[in-house]
Amino acid sequence: MNICVFLSAADLDERYTGPAREFATLLGKGGHTLVWGGSDVGLMKVVADGVQEAGGRLVGVSVDFLAATARANADEMVVARDLGERKALLLAKSDAVVVMVGGTGTLDEATEVLELRKHGKHTKPVVLLNTAGFYDGLKTQFRRMEDEGFLPLPLTELVFFAEDGVAALAYLEESAGIR
Repeated sequence: MNICVFLSAADLDERYTGPAREFATLLGKGGHTLVWGGSDVGLMKVVADGVQEAGGRLVGVSVDFLAATARANADEMVVARDLGERKALLLAKSDAVVVMVGGTGTLDEATEVLELRKHGKHTKPVVLLNTAGFYDGLKTQFRRMEDEGFLPLPLTELVFFAEDGVAALAYLEESAGIR
């Protein structure tokens, strides 16, 4: 399965890098392909290293202004003109989406894919990997949106919140009929 992972390119604390490395190892050992922003820095590097070391493939989609940080030894690397094209290519090349910890860019990617899913323009499973409770506040906000009628479909049909990589991958494999 080609799994798009939206995540930070920042250097982060072990409470985030450890679980990210574990998830990456699960992806690689499971024979999955990581489809990611292509950067060879920060958490993006940690995940790409883990997937590659465990035998998985790497498909990167960088963007012109970040091409200098693109991973040189990815199995495939595409350079998009802008962030909009990058997001579209990431989704087109994937069978599922996992959102890991990140900043405004990751949040932008997550909300765009959820908006597309809400309108039926994207039907691939989406997981928010809630490492160290990072997305607890967002989960609360989504529940409020659902309770107050802002979501046209149940939250459980929009996104799956996983507390760890094992639960995230199990959900994706079950959604894809693997196992």
